[in-house]
Amino acid sequence: MIVRRCAPVAILITLAMLTACGGGSAASAPAANSAKAPTADEVTTTLIGKIPTVKLVKAYTAADDPNHLLGRPNGYTSKTAFADNRVPADQVEGSAADDTTRGGSVEVYADAAGAKTRMDYIQAIGKASPLFSEYDYVNGGVLVRVSHLLTPDQATNYEAATKSLAS
Repeated sequence: MIVRRCAPVAILITLAMLTACGGGSAASAPAANSAKAPTADEVTTTLIGKIPTVKLVKAYTAADDPNHLLGRPNGYTSKTAFADNRVPADQVEGSAADDTTRGGSVEVYADAAGAKTRMDYIQAIGKASPLFSEYDYVNGGVLVRVSHLLTPDQATNYEAATKSLAS
């Protein structure tokens, strides 16, 4: 007789505890995650404001992204290509207007780990073949890729601009 009375009470207590545990987690999410990450367009606009030799060339969509990473699993959430008029024109003849060697690109990831993983991958390719080397700067989920045709002093402009981004 006692078992019959206790079982419904035990079930109600268990359900109440599960509901309380499930409902509280969303309300206590960290405030740091509420900050909206910048888009590649916004980052490129910042670069243009800090480095007058930069101009936006292209904002990519998932349909025309040459790397097929935009919006895909482990890929970036937005990407742009930019040109820098300090890159010697004779060094980029025949390359596409949006080629990274003409200036660079901005790739924005969902988190810092995604940007760092991509940078490490690109750096490994550059070590294997110097023709593909480039300057890469990460701040949070933002990866700024810069042409190896710029001098180290010129590339420091991008390093400083990337560091100044809110992360």
